Amino acid sequence: MSQKISFPWGSKSIDLELPETWTLMGNMEPASRVGIDDPHAETEAALRAPIGSPRLAELAAHGMKIALVIDDDSRPTPVKDILPAVARELQESGAALSQVTVVPALGVHRPMTEEEIARRLGQGWLEQMNWVQHDCDDPEKLVYLGDTSRGTPVWFNKTVAEADLIISIGCIEPHIIASFGGGYKNLLPGVAARQSIAHNHAINCQPETFNMVGQPIENNPMRLDLEEAGGMLKAPVFVINAVLNSAMQVVRIVAGDPIQAHREGARTSAEIFGCPLPRLADVVITASRPMDQDLRQGVKALANTIRALKPGGVMITLIRAEEGVGVFGLANRKLPVGKTMLRLLAPLLLPRIGKLNLKGMGEEDRFFLYFALQAMLHGKLLLYAPTIPAEIHERMPFVEFVGSPQEALQMAMKKYPAKADVVVFPYGGSSYPILPE
Repeated sequence: MSQKISFPWGSKSIDLELPETWTLMGNMEPASRVGIDDPHAETEAALRAPIGSPRLAELAAHGMKIALVIDDDSRPTPVKDILPAVARELQESGAALSQVTVVPALGVHRPMTEEEIARRLGQGWLEQMNWVQHDCDDPEKLVYLGDTSRGTPVWFNKTVAEADLIISIGCIEPHIIASFGGGYKNLLPGVAARQSIAHNHAINCQPETFNMVGQPIENNPMRLDLEEAGGMLKAPVFVINAVLNSAMQVVRIVAGDPIQAHREGARTSAEIFGCPLPRLADVVITASRPMDQDLRQGVKALANTIRALKPGGVMITLIRAEEGVGVFGLANRKLPVGKTMLRLLAPLLLPRIGKLNLKGMGEEDRFFLYFALQAMLHGKLLLYAPTIPAEIHERMPFVEFVGSPQEALQMAMKKYPAKADVVVFPYGGSSYPILPE
């Protein structure tokens, strides 16, 4: 009996046929949620009834300094569909758009051009507002607010820290470190200093917290830490967060308090992207959609779904990476040891990641190195990423690059020539497994 499976790949698809003797436990696609017809109207409704907060029109006032934080193009947030309702709300309060300064939430990503920001906001909006580029490494553009209870030094973008009102537009999606994106996460890491980002990410470099995608936020110290940091800002923070389906259509807009509104949106996201599994799989096959921008984003397909894999199993990850590597510290330079030695050293390295001198990598990449070593020990990781050049392959010994999806499948069949339990995640960039208790 044929067992054909298909993965979205740009405007096409990648099709594979599994061995007849393998058991396909499930094609773990996100739950079907129809996108709403009018995101503008949905945003207006959310702004009229914010969660845990006064209306934006009540918080804003004439003469205020207003910081508008928007996420960058690495996120699928439909900012231009949200902004018109936000602008109307501000104007209702008496605030002028000339009081607003747009700050892209870059974190450690590359700068956005003025043209990119204008396109993200929508036609004509940037001409009416100011904007500044966030730079996580420029002390002149940062303000120190103190340390969190977990020791994170809190440095925020000066425009944001000195604003009278902070508005954050982002999206809520499953996230490997933070449980879910959105909420205060648009501020840390979005408009924070590199050292703040590094310390916050490193909090989850522990065996019990290195993979937190979709997990309860109350059990996630990194998420709680960034929310504590966001709470140190003097100005009110008002969030407008989109929840999207697998087709990147808006299914819900939540607005209001950066914690209460976020939790409500996270529940909706979990209903869509959390996929219950009957048991762990010998073989997991996952693809990067909707995180197809670059390698840094694409590896989320591996990170999101590796919990579905039995120890010692085979994982096949298909990464589109339309822009290539992206800003990805793990690919910056070759490690001093090869795959075999790295596997032997990994148990010794893991407890020491926080103290290693990572030349050629940003501090924020400590977490990614920690995760990569844990994943490497968990199973055989095969990666199909045709836009990634060969020299990068040598710098990433945690995984084995393959020339085609069929080659990866053949390698998995050598390990499991007869029987194997298989699970498939066509939208691994956002889906995640819910394991049986």
